[in-house]
Amino acid sequence: MDTAKGVLVFGEIVDGKLAPVTIELLGAGRKLANELGEELSVLLLGSKGGSLGQEAIAFGADTVYTDTDSIFDVYNSDAYTQAASGLCKKALPAVMLFGHTDIGCDLAPRLNGRLGGGLAMDCLALAIDPATKFLVSTRPVYGGNARATMVAKAARPQMATVRPKTLPAAERNDSRQGKVVMIEDKIDPSVMKIKVMERIKEEVEGVKLEDAEVVVSGGRGIGSKQNFEMVKELARVLGGAVGATRPVCDEGWTPAGLQVGQSGKVVSPKVYIAVGVSGAMAHITGCLGSKCIVAINKDKEANIFNVAQLGLIADYKEVLPALTAKLKELKTA
Repeated sequence: MDTAKGVLVFGEIVDGKLAPVTIELLGAGRKLANELGEELSVLLLGSKGGSLGQEAIAFGADTVYTDTDSIFDVYNSDAYTQAASGLCKKALPAVMLFGHTDIGCDLAPRLNGRLGGGLAMDCLALAIDPATKFLVSTRPVYGGNARATMVAKAARPQMATVRPKTLPAAERNDSRQGKVVMIEDKIDPSVMKIKVMERIKEEVEGVKLEDAEVVVSGGRGIGSKQNFEMVKELARVLGGAVGATRPVCDEGWTPAGLQVGQSGKVVSPKVYIAVGVSGAMAHITGCLGSKCIVAINKDKEANIFNVAQLGLIADYKEVLPALTAKLKELKTA
């Protein structure tokens, strides 16, 4: 007999606040829970979890599970897996959602291996099949050239990681009522095989790449580190972030942390401007969730034009200075 019920969101906390992806997951989770006619809960781990409980309720959660042990303040695979799997065995959620982030991509498969059920990674849309009540996940396939709809019919919980910025964030309602439940189970030190020795926070100038509403990315076609400054200047004028393809990062024209793609970061801004980007599938996978892709490339056969909503076949050395100058003029007008 299937006793699993409800939707459980794994919440991430960044700098003492609910991560943007967590608020997006609460919005998606609320919709799924309503379709199931069941409750939405969220798991918050770390010393700030308790103080953020009411905020999570305001964003749609009915129940907030939290363990405020400081051991969770820095992500540790062993500790998080033990805590999350322990909760799932008691709460028995039918559906569990994670952000498609560094943490979510590590934790979701680990939990799936322990709990069973289905797992769909990097989802762009979620729904509940009204007939079977199974989770229906839509995710990119073939390097982003197509989308597949998947239904997990295995044991519960049915899990999915959701690409950030692809689903609307939950609307806040401070009048909502819910409950905060403290997790009493303690972490077994004997299972802690991983120890975090040091954590180095990378300093980012301007807007964070994953959170930016506008991203300007440069590809190999830029030609040099000196020319890449034009990409940075356009991003600054637009109040956006700088991105790059893997060859650009490999050449040392920009830090590796700005790489967009399958082996880099996945972004979903409102506008993604690709300058001198040929459009390798690995890169397109990282920016396909953008609301509007603008491509500037002098090669009319470049693959990037196949996914761009707006394309300009031209030499970026002529386009970028003129575009940047015009934008500066409009901002000062």
